[in-house]
Amino acid sequence: MNKLKLGVLGVSNHFVKRVLPALKKSNLVEIKAIASRDVEKAKNIAGEWGVERYYGSYEKLLEDKEINSVYIPLPNNLHLEWIRKSALAKKNIICEKPLGLNTKEVEECITIAKENNIYIMEAFMYSFHPQWKKVKELIKTKEIGRICAIHCFFGYFNIDPNDIRNKIEAGGGAIRDIGCYPISVSRFVSGKRPKRVISLIRRDENFKTDCLASAMLDFGEFHSVFTVSTQSFNEQKVYIYGDAGVIEVLLPYNAYADVPLSIRVKNPLGIRKILFEISDQYQLEFEEFALSVLNNREPPITLEDSLENQKVIDAIFESEKKKNWIEI
Repeated sequence: MNKLKLGVLGVSNHFVKRVLPALKKSNLVEIKAIASRDVEKAKNIAGEWGVERYYGSYEKLLEDKEINSVYIPLPNNLHLEWIRKSALAKKNIICEKPLGLNTKEVEECITIAKENNIYIMEAFMYSFHPQWKKVKELIKTKEIGRICAIHCFFGYFNIDPNDIRNKIEAGGGAIRDIGCYPISVSRFVSGKRPKRVISLIRRDENFKTDCLASAMLDFGEFHSVFTVSTQSFNEQKVYIYGDAGVIEVLLPYNAYADVPLSIRVKNPLGIRKILFEISDQYQLEFEEFALSVLNNREPPITLEDSLENQKVIDAIFESEKKKNWIEI
């Protein structure tokens, strides 16, 4: 069986705790090498997880001819740099969200992919979980009628000054780290793009990052409202309100890989709980990317989709400055 020959640039906690265990379960993805500027760290992780090779620099990994694709879980401000370098090495790329820091950077990614004849995919893992495919199906079949509103909350508490999510120079902050999810969800389930946006943002006095952010996305036919925070109780929920019912997604983003999930549907017929078997959304995400590369077809999350999401993020920050609605 053909497999994706994957190299990993950086050994972030997210990669080690969530992604690496998922990849080791896959029959479609083979991690050939990992790279870290801390070579001992790379060596230890490679040894623990049975990864064939390790490198003390990202450049060395990109020189590895056996690797045809790379995963980039680096800080946000380093994404574009290593997308550029990986593309020049003719590696396909799956990169953590957000793909870039602004629309201009994502547009450059589109150009890079075309010029180097490679695939680039932004890693929105949530969309590969069966619960979201079901939500989309329920909306398409009018289980809750016409969408009127979407309400989302996503928060966690982190005031560690050494965490990259609290470093503004690294592209940290709530919107880029977790606000991208409710934006994506609203577009994913509706198949539409917002016309305008308005936001309210509070910044941490020391970090200067957005630690509490709310936004309203005007889709014309419906509104999507969300709040995200890096300094709140650890919680996440999505409610999709229709004119004939409601869908409640209880664990929308960080779905556990070893626990079955459920969603609730309320309509005039009553309350229905829909259960899902245990699924690892990271494994599913990388396997879909692998199938795209191996079969020479566009990944399920297109660069055009990433660009549309980034346009909303940019508009949210512009609204913060202008304190008004921003057309998208």
